[in-house]
Amino acid sequence: MLGKHILRKFLTLLTAVAVWCVYSTVALAAAKDITGEITIVGQVTVNGQAAVSNSTIVSGSTIVTGTNSSATISLAKTGRVELLSDSTLTLKFSDNSIVGMLSAGKVRVWNAAGIATTFTTKNATVIADTGQSNTFTVDVGCGNDAKCSQTFVETIAGLVMLRTGTTDKQVAAGTDAVAGNPSQTGCQPCPRPGSAPPVAIAGPWWLLLIPAALVPVIFLVPGDGPEPEPGTTIVVSPIR
Repeated sequence: MLGKHILRKFLTLLTAVAVWCVYSTVALAAAKDITGEITIVGQVTVNGQAAVSNSTIVSGSTIVTGTNSSATISLAKTGRVELLSDSTLTLKFSDNSIVGMLSAGKVRVWNAAGIATTFTTKNATVIADTGQSNTFTVDVGCGNDAKCSQTFVETIAGLVMLRTGTTDKQVAAGTDAVAGNPSQTGCQPCPRPGSAPPVAIAGPWWLLLIPAALVPVIFLVPGDGPEPEPGTTIVVSPIR
């Protein structure tokens, strides 16, 4: 009887130790924060606070870049995200995923193979191929109006998919694609972000005005001789 009692206590103790080990492991895993490192140029804020280079950034942060500014978030071996000028991005990440929500501007993304990477805009979702590493850009035009906005995607390396509603389009390396319909009623022309409208220059006919503009200059150039008397006819020699 005594032996059975001791055995029962021993088994109870082993069970308690096993449970404690499991809970400790879970607690340590929950306490571990996945972080990235941000490098900035110009004016950049993270969650509304001014950011400085080489500072830590946590998952779920919202990054905003000012004019002529940029921010690069390095996620170790997982990937890297670069925000260009005048961009707003909410970025979530883990050991095996990168998820971005781009509401304005442009981002350039690099993800390692096996990392599930998705970026969404107001009218589209960009999904990277998990079977390989990918490099691609996502930028938003007319971002303040969801009805009129466009999403431009360009794949530099790898393969991504542009999803609009129930329509999927593959965008291979070296190609680009666009989602959105800015031609709807009430939508203004929607230039691609970062592009400037062409400068309006008159047609070739304006070249005809150059000789006319030079004629007064030719006659106003002073010569070597004396000033002509009033009423004297001026004869321009073809040799002079």
